[in-house]
Amino acid sequence: MMKRMGFSETIFLFLLALVIFGPKKLPEIARQIGKALNEFRRASNEFKSQIESEISHLEVEEHRKILPPSDPPKGAVAASGFKLEAVASPNPCLEPGFDPGAMRPASEQESEHQSMMKAPDA
Repeated sequence: MMKRMGFSETIFLFLLALVIFGPKKLPEIARQIGKALNEFRRASNEFKSQIESEISHLEVEEHRKILPPSDPPKGAVAASGFKLEAVASPNPCLEPGFDPGAMRPASEQESEHQSMMKAPDA
């Protein structure tokens, strides 16, 4: 149907344009044609990237339908937006506000408390 233009056809069109428009107008016309081709190329690349991004977005949605979200592992901290929700930890030493003194026998805790309450003799 449509063949590519050969070298002889290109030279013929250049000479025809030179005769019709003259040597002063020809560079200006060539610049305008170059700008139009560049704008067309940019628009087609933008359209192509938009189509590719939509296709990849649809593939991600299809992947989500195939594989449902899994449950977080036990003891993990889950993030929901900007709010962090703590999941119960099987190890109490890892929880915030853990007091290692609370794990000692009650007799040691009591004796430490009494020693702290005594006023120094002056």
